[in-house]
Amino acid sequence: MSAELVALSNALALATDRAAASAVAVHTEPRGSSSGVIWRRGVIVTAEHALRRDEDIQVTLPDGRVVAASLAGRDASTDLAVLKCAEATSPGAEATDAASIKPGSLALVVGRTRASGPVAALGAVSLVVAEGRAWTGAALAPYIRLDIGVQPTAIGGAVIEAQGRVIGIATPRFARFGSIAVPATTVNRVVDVLLQKGRIPRGYLGVGLQPVRLPDALRRTLKRDDKTAAIVLEVEPEGPAHKAGILIGDIFVALAGQAVTRLEDVHGQLGAESIGKSLPLKFLRGGALQEASIVVGERAQGAA
Repeated sequence: MSAELVALSNALALATDRAAASAVAVHTEPRGSSSGVIWRRGVIVTAEHALRRDEDIQVTLPDGRVVAASLAGRDASTDLAVLKCAEATSPGAEATDAASIKPGSLALVVGRTRASGPVAALGAVSLVVAEGRAWTGAALAPYIRLDIGVQPTAIGGAVIEAQGRVIGIATPRFARFGSIAVPATTVNRVVDVLLQKGRIPRGYLGVGLQPVRLPDALRRTLKRDDKTAAIVLEVEPEGPAHKAGILIGDIFVALAGQAVTRLEDVHGQLGAESIGKSLPLKFLRGGALQEASIVVGERAQGAA
């Protein structure tokens, strides 16, 4: 083996060892586990979809101790869950804003198993954009896609860049291939809100929507290049859309000045900051373009 490869191998092993000092195994079942990261003292971040239960959560710490943790809150839209664990006293992960991450950069995913210790996977960053949206509508800035297949035990582990700093939390939830690094900026925002409120406030319009293809003649009339929009299949009685006069069969073509071509375009306008705001809406009714304003409501806790 060449000296360069030996040096690279040693550097990767050292980076893994350093990251493993903040990596934990998260388990709620007799067998199997996922990973988590001690983000701050007493605070662990893991992948929401891999956390099977809200109670009887245990974590295996870097020193091998198995201790209890409690759920501070979940955010399915970013696939993050936050746990509180008084025994997780290791220094939090050294996070970075990922400004230097480029496509082709090497990245490590570092997690921990409940019995065998640290696990690592090496790959490359395949895509970086300033902001992207998951299919849940959550904005990820930056949006970082990894050419790394994450084994179940490493889901929720730390994504490490070449300098050994954490750029995010690994999840395959939003990727058809490989995985996504939920960026540290998003993690910090979600952690702050969940520790304070136990949930992430979400806006809602009180409608059931489905993508629909617009006829070519109608698109020409509207001078619209987009081929799809969103049709209303259900209107919640006394909900925001009902109060705005929206009817079943209306077709949303723009919301808050942004074209609606898929459901994510609507979901993306319904973050916590939108609650209570009046959003301008353009929609089709009987082939005619109409306008309305919808005051965004707050989704009840536990609502779908």
